[in-house]
Amino acid sequence: MPTWMVVEDEPDLFNVVLAMYALLEVDGIAFSSGEETLYWIDDVDNGLTSAQLPEMALLDIRLPGQVSGPMIAERIRQSPVLGSIAIVMMTAYKLSPREEQMIRAQSG
Repeated sequence: MPTWMVVEDEPDLFNVVLAMYALLEVDGIAFSSGEETLYWIDDVDNGLTSAQLPEMALLDIRLPGQVSGPMIAERIRQSPVLGSIAIVMMTAYKLSPREEQMIRAQSG
């Protein structure tokens, strides 16, 4: 069974994504903050987790706190363990063309 991760702070969207995972018969690794996600990535890179590793990451672009979705995407790409997984950026907000361009540049 494939494993996907989701990083989403909105409880309703978080639950929709997890329900979608169940329908698609996908195991999920879920986080509600960017900071929590970065700690987990560090643990993966240091061999400190035995969890099934994800094949794809669904990342909310806008997260509360200091760590955004594009920052998580950048950290995933730097990871020797997770660096090649698929990344999908998502948001419930309409982005301006400038914001879209910035997101593309950051998640390269």
